[in-house]
Amino acid sequence: MITSNLPLISILSLTFLALMLPFQTSAQSDFKDLFEAKEFYSGEDDKLPYRILLPEEFEDGESYPLVLFLHGMGERGDDNEAQLTWGVEAFAKADFRREHPAIVIAPQAPDDDYWANLDWRNEGPGLMEEPTKPLQMAYELVLQIADEMPVDKDRIYITGLSMGGFGTWDLITRYPDTFAAAMPVCGGGDPSRAHLLADLPIWTFHGAQDSVVPVDLSRDMVQAIRDAGGSPGYTEYPHVDHFSWIPAYEDRFALEWLFDQKK
Repeated sequence: MITSNLPLISILSLTFLALMLPFQTSAQSDFKDLFEAKEFYSGEDDKLPYRILLPEEFEDGESYPLVLFLHGMGERGDDNEAQLTWGVEAFAKADFRREHPAIVIAPQAPDDDYWANLDWRNEGPGLMEEPTKPLQMAYELVLQIADEMPVDKDRIYITGLSMGGFGTWDLITRYPDTFAAAMPVCGGGDPSRAHLLADLPIWTFHGAQDSVVPVDLSRDMVQAIRDAGGSPGYTEYPHVDHFSWIPAYEDRFALEWLFDQKK
């Protein structure tokens, strides 16, 4: 299993992020139609809206990577569109999609719930025993698609930003053997369970000036995994606040790294 220990780097300042926001917004409508709107049901009443991006064409005998993308808190709801606002566009860009054909799923959590079941604002018990319902359904969706579509089960990846970064840490801690690699952005996990992640390729990102999710949450996870013998990559942007997902998903090298990982 390939792992990576990457240096701290800075790519963007807050000023550059502010300049990028209008361009990010205007470009979003160009790719959303590539993601087909669907719904996943668990039991009789539980519904999880999601979007799915498929390779431009399936080749006979080929299997494809599967990417689970988890959105942030501001994109919760039931419109089955808001979850495409940030980050996931990187996988739909024509050149990347052509070079790395994959199945990408982006579920949407409801307004009143979260991806992660983690007490990080208080000195609580850390990761709760059971996952949240949306996260458990997202995991069930991954398993269903992996069984029903031509998925390379040695190349199932997970990434997410902010609330989705927490969800990424949560899910890989519960099911580390499912995923080939993870890319959590400005989230946090449970350092007491970091030993479960020592063998999983992880590259995490955070802004040093983050006023929403403390940067220490990423720092603590990285250090705990290293103490357990792992080699997670960590990029911290010294002059960036909470929008660290913009440079993270614009980093072509990071995406190439993700798709290079294989169980």
